[in-house]
Parts: sequence; structure tokens; C-alpha cells
Amino acid sequence: MKKLVIAVSAALFFIYGFQASAQTQDQMKAWTDYMTPGDVHKMIAKWDGKWKEDVTFWMQPGAPPTKSTSTCVNKMVMGGRYQQSTHTGNMMGQPFEGQGTLAWDNAKKMLISTWIDNMGTGIMYMEGTWDNATKSATMKGKTTDPATGKEMDVRQVFTAVNDNTQKLEMYMNQGGEEFKTMEITFTRMK
Repeated sequence: MKKLVIAVSAALFFIYGFQASAQTQDQMKAWTDYMTPGDVHKMIAKWDGKWKEDVTFWMQPGAPPTKSTSTCVNKMVMGGRYQQSTHTGNMMGQPFEGQGTLAWDNAKKMLISTWIDNMGTGIMYMEGTWDNATKSATMKGKTTDPATGKEMDVRQVFTAVNDNTQKLEMYMNQGGEEFKTMEITFTRMK
């Protein structure tokens, strides 16, 4: 009887140990896949460099636009996993600086963007999809409306026109109505 108990215990240890080992291997593979830059990261890396920005900004629907120029420097960070964008220039007669992070989340299969600048104290967060056919990304998220202190919906359409030209259109929803607040044309500087 004692030999049977030992044999059964050894068999159970082998079975459960093997299952635990297989689960650990599956978890390690999932983690490795999650952390390994892929094709979308390589595409984003092609946008590294210095860009001139021609900015058109609307404060309210139907209001006349304000125009300005600025520069943007993109660089991949953390081993090619994220792109960091640093923006400098003038906006509405004031010095402007902003910083964005663009990520492709391998697990979620979507783009994630964060944005901060010296024209506020909050963080804008957006998620979206990449459409390879149109070379564009539509991102949706939330930001703070300074007038009310409440969150409002934002939508951004980014288009890679060609290797040296990009366009970004930003829309905000105030009072249940979406309107275009900004358009930026990016031209690669040589």
C-alpha cells in the first residue's frame, strides 16, 4: 500500500508539475510577445526626426483661425517600444511646449497616445486603431475642459501622407457637439 501511495503521489506531482511548468512557459511567451517591438513599432520609428509644424487652431466653432508654427522632434525610446515627441514654438502669442508619447500595445492591438503641454495641467489619453489602407489612425479619448473642469471627448485623426508629410486633425466635443479645434501639417526637416 505504501508503494502505491508513493507511486500515485509521484504521478500527481509529475502531472501537476508539468501543467504548472507549461503554464509558466505560456505566461513567459505571452510576456515576451507583449514586450517585443513589432512591425507597427518599426513603422512608427520611421517618423523619428525633426518636423516643422504649421498649426491652425480654432477656439470656437465658426471662429476665425489662429495660425502658428512650431517644431517637433520624434525619437523612439525604451528599446524602440515607444515614440516620444517634443514640441516647441508659440501658440496664441505665448511660448509653447508639449510632449507626447505614442505606443502600439501588442496585447490590446491598438495605438495609445498621451499628451501634456504648458497650456494646461492635465494629461490627455487616447486609444485608437491604425488603418493601413489609408495610412491613418483614428484615436479617441478624454481631456479636461478648463471652462467646466469636467472631462470632454476628443478625437484625433493622424494621417501619414507620405514619408515627409503628415497631418493631424483634432476634434473636441463641447455641449454634445463635435467641432474641429486644430489642424497641423508636419513637414520633415532635413
